[in-house]
Amino acid sequence: MTDNFENIFKVNQSEERVPKALTVSIDTGEFDVERSLAELKELIRTAGGETVAEIVQKRQAPDSATCIGSGRLEEMKKLCEDFDVDVVVFDLELTATQIRNIEDVLDIETIDRTMLILDIFAQRATTREGKIQVDIAKYKYLLPRLSGMGRELSRTGGAVGMRGGPGETKLELDRRYIRSRISALGAELKDISARRELMRSRRKKDGVLTAAIVGYTNVGKSTLMNALTEAGVLCENKLFATLETTSRSIILPDGRSVLLTDTVGLISRLPHHLVEAFKSTLEEASTADVILHVCDSSSEDIEEQTKVTQELLSELGCDGIPVVTVLNKADISRWNEELLPEGTVLISAKEGRGLDKLLEALANALPETAQRMKLLLPFSEAGLLAKIRAEGSVFSEEYTPDGIAVDALVDVKLIKSAEKFKA
Repeated sequence: MTDNFENIFKVNQSEERVPKALTVSIDTGEFDVERSLAELKELIRTAGGETVAEIVQKRQAPDSATCIGSGRLEEMKKLCEDFDVDVVVFDLELTATQIRNIEDVLDIETIDRTMLILDIFAQRATTREGKIQVDIAKYKYLLPRLSGMGRELSRTGGAVGMRGGPGETKLELDRRYIRSRISALGAELKDISARRELMRSRRKKDGVLTAAIVGYTNVGKSTLMNALTEAGVLCENKLFATLETTSRSIILPDGRSVLLTDTVGLISRLPHHLVEAFKSTLEEASTADVILHVCDSSSEDIEEQTKVTQELLSELGCDGIPVVTVLNKADISRWNEELLPEGTVLISAKEGRGLDKLLEALANALPETAQRMKLLLPFSEAGLLAKIRAEGSVFSEEYTPDGIAVDALVDVKLIKSAEKFKA
């Protein structure tokens, strides 16, 4: 069992070839195996590998010793030899004992879905916060599996340098070490989260409007962010292309400014401790004024992906926040724009199509904090003009014989006073 989640699929890098993977799934009827294996194949491609063969076995429950059973394990061994397989990837979580038993027979690196996702996260985390989140998730994954690993934590540091009490076993030392690392990393992450929360509080105090871009991984969230803001966010046709949040301000058609935040992509059957580890990043959605839920309109799995996103948003406490549903990739889908429900827009972030309608929908969904108005103010109302300047924005003003012609973004507190001077 590997305990190093970085570059699992770089084992043959020196040979300058793409590592080959065999995927394995147990069909118990709990989820759509075909759909899940297709996603697993994409995860392997994202990690740097290539799927060369797959095995699906129908069982009421996974075998406790080898997950797949001794008979099928021998078939796997033959497949691994025939296809020159480097890594075996199971589309479910394995115990340490199962991994050890499988590797004893196959003599090939064996990982599960969670380890694969952690590998991708480890490869792509660039900020200190992202790296801490990955490490916490890694240690939480390892902790319950220590007793079945059968060897030291050679690549996570283990209990090296720690002094155990009388009779304290290596397993107890490793558990104590991992718990101390989780605690230390959690404290550091808490400090980062506190600073992030302080920034959120300041934005709220200053009346800054916020919108969070959320959705399944690889639906085009970062492409949309770049199209709206020229943020320069990494865009790749791979799962989990970006892990850290990016925030940029844009001006809406009604003149208001809104802070857009891109968030980490979601995926089905994401283990709870991975959700927990990235909660501080995802919490941007729970404090937003509006959520832009981006969907891949070309995907056959759009309903399932939408369900996964909605369930996680509910878990994060986002119920009650206005949502604009954004059907992306209109350039390769066949949705009829005229049949879309209210609050849904069809766009192509790649081609820049439909962005004007998206911004309009976003402006309508935001709470009314200001209104763009064209006014003709009497010269005696110079005081009101000064308040409009202080609380909102003035786009233009012109002194005419009849008064001051003003095009301005008027704060909600002043709308009633300004309405009688509408031009």
